[in-house]
Amino acid sequence: MDSKNKILIIDDDERNIFALSAMLRSKSFQCIARSDAREALALLQSNEPIDAILIDMMMPDMDGYEAIPLIKALENRQKVPIYAVTAQAMKGDREKCLLAGADDYIPKPINIDRLLELLQKI
Repeated sequence: MDSKNKILIIDDDERNIFALSAMLRSKSFQCIARSDAREALALLQSNEPIDAILIDMMMPDMDGYEAIPLIKALENRQKVPIYAVTAQAMKGDREKCLLAGADDYIPKPINIDRLLELLQKI
């Protein structure tokens, strides 16, 4: 794994962005963040290289359930893995995230080993 792996973090909570970015950078990932799904979509429409996306499913304005299909519809992003990150860990929540188009699901609090296992596949 080299530092070329760039992760886009989409989360409306700056504390989550800070903690996740710090952890990922310590593991040699590059991170960029957007606190709003619409801002993230604007970025994703550009040619900015992104190797994986971590998206909070519960955000105001546009949540992950609405944003993921829009991201997957972008021609230049169809192969970028999207990992749903959510505090909702009830039965059926994983399936809802996958039905929305997420490639996998990571409940909060985030299991760092599980996240790194997913990101090693990119």
